[in-house]
Amino acid sequence: DRRVYQGTPPTCHDFNQFTAGAETLALLVGFGAGQVQYLDLAKKDSAGRLFNQERLIDRSKVTVVRWLPATERLFLASHASGHLYLYDSQQPCGARSPRYSLLTQGDGFRVFSCRGKNARNPLLKWAVGSGPLNEFAFSPDGRWLACVSQDGALRVFHFASMLLRGAMRSYFGGLLCVCWSPDGRYVVTGGEDDLVTVWSFAQGRVVARGRGHKSWVNAVAFDPFAAAPACDSSREAPGVAYRFGSAGQDTRFCLWDLTEDVLDSPLPPLHPPPPPRCLVAPRLPRSLSRSNSLPPPAGVAAMSPRKVSPPRSPRDAEEEHKRSHSPGEAGRETGGGPGRWRGSLDAAEALGTALCPRLHEVPLLEPLVCEKIAQERLTVLLFLEDCIVTACQEGLICTWAR
Repeated sequence: DRRVYQGTPPTCHDFNQFTAGAETLALLVGFGAGQVQYLDLAKKDSAGRLFNQERLIDRSKVTVVRWLPATERLFLASHASGHLYLYDSQQPCGARSPRYSLLTQGDGFRVFSCRGKNARNPLLKWAVGSGPLNEFAFSPDGRWLACVSQDGALRVFHFASMLLRGAMRSYFGGLLCVCWSPDGRYVVTGGEDDLVTVWSFAQGRVVARGRGHKSWVNAVAFDPFAAAPACDSSREAPGVAYRFGSAGQDTRFCLWDLTEDVLDSPLPPLHPPPPPRCLVAPRLPRSLSRSNSLPPPAGVAAMSPRKVSPPRSPRDAEEEHKRSHSPGEAGRETGGGPGRWRGSLDAAEALGTALCPRLHEVPLLEPLVCEKIAQERLTVLLFLEDCIVTACQEGLICTWAR
């Protein structure tokens, strides 16, 4: 198929890998003016369906659009406004601007549901950080959502309960890209500090940084075919636990080896993250607080909002926190999950803490390969079994033989 769009350019796209087959090939396309188009290429549907057509939901550029893992109808769209919207591809958008009710909030994020008796899009609205939400990625098991924003923060949420699990700050500037390791244990980010940063999901802290780019890092990706688990003696390079790549505005492509000695090396003790500004635990609807799965397409009624109390003074908030949470349960997710992250992402306060260690406080990686491979800034990096795919702002898509 081939499509030419006049006026507003497409900015992102995603195929539904869960439903793809001979009968259906669902494609989402996001646009610079804020709309999202749904197409089924197998059915040769020329028009498809258009979401946010009148730009009543959001008027800013769509930065990422992505189907929820292992779902037929639900997808997420992030915008340069810093908002993230959950859509049902089979539900319409309203003829008026949606009205929202606050579901929950935390340090640097708020989650809203759409008011109304009938199901309509968007099902949920997330306000994450400050400035554009540049990219988001689901963990391999689909439970966790990692978001990177122009405010320089990585935030990892438990998607079903909408609770913040962990966070990290860039050394400086915004974070532009994010990727999970194939086993979901690590997250790699890149951004305007010209660094690649490896964050441990289990430890909730930075475990390594990579310095090799001379400009902003636009894309990061793990290579799932290069390194095998530590118990496998047939792995490509002894001691290599993970390999990932990065591509930047300096037109350079870098390959990085994350070795076992780096991951196993003891890290120096760092100051704990500064406390959050608000200590009030979020009030979630019961149906969401107990859920360990993604919200179903017909679950709008189950996600009905509850009234949120008006803001209180810091003393009242702290007293309520002490009453509601015993020392053994404070900071734990509902249902016995991993500890919920609590801390402030203020740039000045975070530097030198576990949120943003100084350069000498964590291992510094050197690239295994660092090559200039384009004339214009690189924007896409993808590892396939038989090749590596890159794309640049000049419009060239290149495949590189392994």
